[in-house]
Amino acid sequence: MHEGTKIRRALRFAHTRVREWRMIAKGLLSTRHPLLAHIIPTRRCNLSCTYCNEFDDHSKPVPLAEMYKRIDRLAAMGTAIITISGGEPLLHSELDQVIARIRRRGMIAGLITNGYLLTAERIARLNRAGLEHLQISIDNVLPDEVSKKSLKVLDQKLRLLAEHATFQVNINSVLGSGVKNPEDALVVAHRAIELGFTSTVGILHDGNGQLKPLSQRETEIFEEIMKLGKRSFSRFNQFQHNIAQGKPNDWRCRSGSRYLYICENGLVHWCSQQRGYPGIPLEQYTAEDRRREFYTSKPCAPRCTVSCVQQVAMIDNWRSPQTLKPVAAPSPAPSESLVQLSGVGVREEG
Repeated sequence: MHEGTKIRRALRFAHTRVREWRMIAKGLLSTRHPLLAHIIPTRRCNLSCTYCNEFDDHSKPVPLAEMYKRIDRLAAMGTAIITISGGEPLLHSELDQVIARIRRRGMIAGLITNGYLLTAERIARLNRAGLEHLQISIDNVLPDEVSKKSLKVLDQKLRLLAEHATFQVNINSVLGSGVKNPEDALVVAHRAIELGFTSTVGILHDGNGQLKPLSQRETEIFEEIMKLGKRSFSRFNQFQHNIAQGKPNDWRCRSGSRYLYICENGLVHWCSQQRGYPGIPLEQYTAEDRRREFYTSKPCAPRCTVSCVQQVAMIDNWRSPQTLKPVAAPSPAPSESLVQLSGVGVREEG
């Protein structure tokens, strides 16, 4: 890595950390604004992983003007972080402008990608746009019929990120149902650390999206990867460990309020796995809607596998019991559910 890239990465890392702590402080002081929103610029993906229910092979990208409107609306709500996902967001030809708009409106910008379309030039453009976080999930060491997101295919992309990216990079490995070789997750995690990235672990559950305990060896690997993240705030709760053991969690889900999932059609949903409710267009989503969902008990919460939603809820889990019931419970999205246990890794600077 060039010395200039090291310095820019360190400066951006420090700046982002300060903003994240401000976000936490603001979230503790007030419950009136979203902490994290996921936006979808395109549902189309260049891959077709069998466990994924969040893509198609034909959707058109959301027009840039419409993306600007959604970003501006989220900024007006006081949203702290926007994460861009898909589909494969790098298929959107104007993604750089989307990221730049998020940053100009004062929000932290993140991106979830499969990594296939990354080049040195593309990474440089993401740097210039102001991207702060990027995550890639790597499912195996060698590609198979379940997933082509393998370390063998993507290692070249990881080296490019290590050399050129000034934003933070997280590599998510996978354990559980459908994974042939659980040892692969450990190989992926150690490669991430070797390259100076953070490493997290995801858990695939059964076809109904239900919790399924890991095997003894999978649990050992899970715990070893978790130990890599000694500086992670996520180690202060039992949520991930209960998921690994197939146990339900007792928590207050604040989706629809502190966490918003905005699909490519601009509708607000609880999350990627509970699409359909409340199903209100973002431009019509009011402070009263957010307040209602803040106090609404989610029937899917005990066996939820969406860790980013739970981590957002940690800020409010100690207050405001949920006394309302949803008007109509949504149907879970089909196929298996991928848990992204964010923040359980360690960063090596330099």
